[in-house]
Amino acid sequence: MKWLRVSYLNTIDRYIIGKYLSTFAFTMAIFTVVAVIFDISERLDDFMKYKAPLSKIVFEYYAGFVPFYLNMLSPLINFIAVIFFTAKMADQTEIVPILSGGMSFNRFIRPYMIAASVIFVLNFVFSVYIIPRTNKLKVGFERVYVKPVTNNTKSSTHMQIDDDSYVYIDNFDNNRKVGYNFVLEKFDEGEMTEKLMADRITWDSVKNNWRIENYTIRTIDSLKEEMTKGTSMDTLLDMTPRDFEVYDNIFTAMNMNELNARIDKEETRGTGMMTDLLLEKYKRFVTPLAAYVLTLMGVALSSKKVRGGIGLSLGIGIALSFTYIVFIQFATMFSLKGGLTPIIAVFIPNVIFGLLAFYLLRKAPK
Repeated sequence: MKWLRVSYLNTIDRYIIGKYLSTFAFTMAIFTVVAVIFDISERLDDFMKYKAPLSKIVFEYYAGFVPFYLNMLSPLINFIAVIFFTAKMADQTEIVPILSGGMSFNRFIRPYMIAASVIFVLNFVFSVYIIPRTNKLKVGFERVYVKPVTNNTKSSTHMQIDDDSYVYIDNFDNNRKVGYNFVLEKFDEGEMTEKLMADRITWDSVKNNWRIENYTIRTIDSLKEEMTKGTSMDTLLDMTPRDFEVYDNIFTAMNMNELNARIDKEETRGTGMMTDLLLEKYKRFVTPLAAYVLTLMGVALSSKKVRGGIGLSLGIGIALSFTYIVFIQFATMFSLKGGLTPIIAVFIPNVIFGLLAFYLLRKAPK
């Protein structure tokens, strides 16, 4: 480690890394304070209306709110931090002596990339492991104290539960765990072999199974049909009340195991949520790459001393970072509404801005 400190990282490297990470942390702290103040002013009426306890506001809602929004705004914060301290170094004529002393521009970028790697690792760990857990706290709090759903009913649900079985439920009440006008159809090589129709289907949380009430079973065997009626029976089906939840942001509160399991089920069921699930999964892995892309762009834009000073570079940086966020939203909407493949939609902003970053690096003063 001593050899690494002396040979690989010289004084300039440590100076840049320290400036980068300290500016990033300071900017992150400012955004945290501003975001919390604005959110309190917006949510205070809801907190008072639904009598949210202070302990739950602090340790559930804001314990989820702060990591979620800071991770989402991390590319913006990262870019602003790089622009700010690099433009300040250029304004104070610190970069010119470094490059004039024999250090190449590519070598000058190395400490930036080391610091960007630290931020990448932090973003990755938060996106994949920490934020899904904190989002569960936030979403759970919002369901009770911010946006309580009084009519938690999902209508006209079609679902394939296995290779040969299809389900339809006219209305499912998630509060009571009851579905109405239930239909189960079974097929064998494209031919219907059984059709079950029931007035109600109820989830038994003790037995972890479904109770079907007032049902009729139509069994088809070639040209023969048989009708069976009954008042109630218990059955196991590959679905749970959670499959009918209608809350917002439900996928952001799933860990990777839950998300992958939901994706596997969605491949069979085809309820129309596959794009949302894949976007959520891919974003967790791809979004942290923005640390490298925006760092390169920030260095290229702010390493030259300009007449407008720090303010001009900072203004350009803020405009480009907001443009980056807009690109992310456009790509997401094109995927959800326009049929764009989710993995392409997730990569598009980084690819476009990555190409722009390399172009700016080629034009940057050496």
